[in-house]
Amino acid sequence: MIIETLSWGKLELNEEQLYHFSKGIPGFDEETDFALIEMAESPFWYLQSVKNEGLSFLLGDPFIFYPSYEFELLDDEAEELRIGSNVVVRCIITLKEQVEQSTINLLAPIVLNPDGKAGKQIVLHRTPYHTKHSLLQEQPAIDGKDGG
Repeated sequence: MIIETLSWGKLELNEEQLYHFSKGIPGFDEETDFALIEMAESPFWYLQSVKNEGLSFLLGDPFIFYPSYEFELLDDEAEELRIGSNVVVRCIITLKEQVEQSTINLLAPIVLNPDGKAGKQIVLHRTPYHTKHSLLQEQPAIDGKDGG
């Protein structure tokens, strides 16, 4: 399948890259078919609408940026996505002109079933996460003391 994109022009996709979001993505309910495009040698992907060349989302692997990130996938959501043992979690990244101000949305992860080619953005409830976690975590300050 060949699609038009604003960022890359024409792209040839294979079936492995295509995911169906039965309810769309919040705010884009009419868009139900997306391609997951891996950016080689990086923790980033693009989720590109198959129908709307101007609609794409930058995704990141939340476990790379926040290794302790965790949430429980509710049974009805796992059932809706027909998830067996294989699941992929990505989060939407908002890039800012100043990279250090870029954020990752840990409140509403994109959950993908690579076997059934289904996807859904899930809004978590009763969680400490929010929509704008810093993409570049602060490093601990080094005070120059050697402790002795």
